[in-house]
Amino acid sequence: MVLFKRWLLLFLKGMAMGAADVVPGVSGGTIAFISGIYEDLLNSIRSINLHSLKLLKNEGPTAFWRAINGNFLLALFSGILLSIASFASLVSHLLESQPILVWSFFFGLIVASIIYIFRQLPRLRWPEWTFLWVGTLMALGVSLAPPVQGSTDWLMVFMAGTIAICAMILPGVSGSFILLLLGMYPIMIDAISGFHWQIILVFMLGCVTGLMAFARFLSWLLRHYHSCTIALLTGFLLGSLYVVWPWRETLEVLIDSRGRETILSSRLLLPAEFARVTGLDPKTLMATLWMVAGLLLVLGLEYLGGQQRKKL
Repeated sequence: MVLFKRWLLLFLKGMAMGAADVVPGVSGGTIAFISGIYEDLLNSIRSINLHSLKLLKNEGPTAFWRAINGNFLLALFSGILLSIASFASLVSHLLESQPILVWSFFFGLIVASIIYIFRQLPRLRWPEWTFLWVGTLMALGVSLAPPVQGSTDWLMVFMAGTIAICAMILPGVSGSFILLLLGMYPIMIDAISGFHWQIILVFMLGCVTGLMAFARFLSWLLRHYHSCTIALLTGFLLGSLYVVWPWRETLEVLIDSRGRETILSSRLLLPAEFARVTGLDPKTLMATLWMVAGLLLVLGLEYLGGQQRKKL
């Protein structure tokens, strides 16, 4: 029963990661970090190597499965994939119908995540401060970069998967936002919603390739330069707040051949200014409540992650 609860909790964390990865500006890596499974995830992915493949050949599937922490990966990625398949259309609809509330929720979630991750730093010296600001500037640079036109060419889809998955496992750097910059976000949302399996398969192959390579690099950084890496990841989160600010004025829009809109540039506004400039209801009270909901969600995940670590 205890084992079942553990895997169910992992599955639910995977679903939370998948739901976050669908939204441009929010990272599934953030959810993994605040729920206490981030380094376990990197180490499990890193364990799929030549040594584990030799175990598969010499000692059979059971030894291989145990070596790669297979139950952990199965529970987590089952939740991620189910969530992406289930929520892609819903999140796309909510971003169109209730953008202020959706962005408010994730703004609150990321603010609380910054506080949580910042507290993991054992000390703050000039290297940590340097990497904190480097991460912030890098995330802002990505956020302000102009999107390009996407393509269903298989090589482009494969490369998009390779690049986006690296961002998806970085707290604060959104894989969906990278897809948006590459012009691939609407293409992949359409592919998932319409189950265009060829595009999905090529994209997943790219994801696997990028994930296997980048997880090893990131795991190495955390082992050898833990404080500076955490500071860099915190900076990524700080910079991502620009992307998820709920009230903004659209300045330039790109409309593709299918009538889909991609925002090229925008200006951040305060709620009162948003109402004056756009003539729309800023929904300040509801937005604030959703920000608080994001904060409480992080506190809940932090508590669950802490309880799980105590039992291990």
